[in-house]
Amino acid sequence: MSLRSLKIKIMSKKLIRFDWAVKKLLRNKANFVVLEGFLSELLFEDIKIQNILESEGNQEIGEDKFNRVDILTQNSKKELVIVEIQNTYEIDYFQRMAYGASKAMTENLGLGQSYSEIKKVISVNIVYFDLGQGKDYVYRGTTNFQGLHEKDFLQLSNKQKDSFTKQSVSDIFPEYYIIKVNQFNDVAKDTLDEWIYFLKNSEVKDGFKAKGLAEAKEVLDVMCLNKEQHYGYNRYLDYLHVKASEAFSLKMEEEEKVRQNEKIAIAKKAISEGGKDEFIAKVTGLNVEQIERLRNEKD
Repeated sequence: MSLRSLKIKIMSKKLIRFDWAVKKLLRNKANFVVLEGFLSELLFEDIKIQNILESEGNQEIGEDKFNRVDILTQNSKKELVIVEIQNTYEIDYFQRMAYGASKAMTENLGLGQSYSEIKKVISVNIVYFDLGQGKDYVYRGTTNFQGLHEKDFLQLSNKQKDSFTKQSVSDIFPEYYIIKVNQFNDVAKDTLDEWIYFLKNSEVKDGFKAKGLAEAKEVLDVMCLNKEQHYGYNRYLDYLHVKASEAFSLKMEEEEKVRQNEKIAIAKKAISEGGKDEFIAKVTGLNVEQIERLRNEKD
């Protein structure tokens, strides 16, 4: 191998997937800089993680949740930041986001504390499936209250601003971010895109300048894993293949059911119009026994 080809290979090496790293490596305080870099680029402010919190929602109990990674952190502003990564399709994922933010708020309000002590929750959701309908690949959601008649937005009073150290109503309620990784076109136009490129491809291109990516390139090098970590990571990758196959099989089964129902609908229509069994079988692909059963159902 020539020196040039070796250099290209090193520059384009695959790194550990972020979802596994969040659960196994980035909880280490020495590696906070990686997660801080990602959150800083996403939230457009300098994020410092104070600590990793454990809660009922992200404890590793029972069976390991391989298809989902939850991490709950507290930043230097005492805000709670949830990072959730979902690899497989969940039709009710929006509801799960709401539940996760609610749990974080209630679990971190001490007994006897006033509601003013509720911490701001920022819910970051990295999904590898098409969630909802939309053309973008990064979405942000906040809570505001608009008047039905005057169309104005409800604001905090000066006293509330001073008491809560908040500037707007939305600063009190949970804030949601959704990154639809698979919808990203691999063209990094800014530093946030550089992070999303990494989330999608587990690769940091030469020249990327986003906060935390240089550290990610070092910390998430597969070659740095010890024997136990290497085994666990490979096991995780195998599990993702299994989940992908299950999802594909389920999709094929659903599509087959749709096609079968369409054939049955056509057959029933043909039966009602007086069509003969042989003709209906030829048109629909159903066999004569199936068509006879449909006739008996009609009778």
